[in-house]
Amino acid sequence: MEKTNLTPEQSLLLISKTIEETKERFKENGHIFIFWGCLTVIVFGSQLMLSLLEYYKIAWYPVFLFPLGGIYMLCIWIKEKKQNKPKTVIGNILGNLGWVFGLNLMIMGFFFYNELGEALAPVFLLLFAFFIITCGLTIKFRPLTIGGLLMNLIALGSFFFATDYHGFSMMLGAVAGLIIPGILLNNARRKENV
Repeated sequence: MEKTNLTPEQSLLLISKTIEETKERFKENGHIFIFWGCLTVIVFGSQLMLSLLEYYKIAWYPVFLFPLGGIYMLCIWIKEKKQNKPKTVIGNILGNLGWVFGLNLMIMGFFFYNELGEALAPVFLLLFAFFIITCGLTIKFRPLTIGGLLMNLIALGSFFFATDYHGFSMMLGAVAGLIIPGILLNNARRKENV
């Protein structure tokens, strides 16, 4: 491979082009943010309903929807791999970061929930927020960044509330940080295709 030296202007243009291409790929995948946001609302809403109905022994069962969500994501990844769509370096980094965060959240939730205790929901929200803010800043999509910041504030506020209210925090964080930015990503793609 031949080594070429780029001028500062060419380097900046290449970086800008890579960011724009990554942003376009994110717009194609706004449904993924909506999916995880809705799944989070369903899981914690179901847990709340089961608790209110005093089905305490099975109230934790809805969390098994998260691994099913992981399987759905694996199917999407395989489908994209077969389509052989080009990916940018930034897209690869953010995609891998998403998998790492997601797997770690599931492992923490299923195996270390006792160790995290009352901090479980706030820690999950903080990690979610970190990923969303990173994505928003990287692709320069303000609604994603703002959604991540709101989720971060919800996470920090959750430390001040009893664990009984952490399900509400998770649902509110999912709406602010995942569902609304995902809808805005989809709308941005639709506007460009009109």
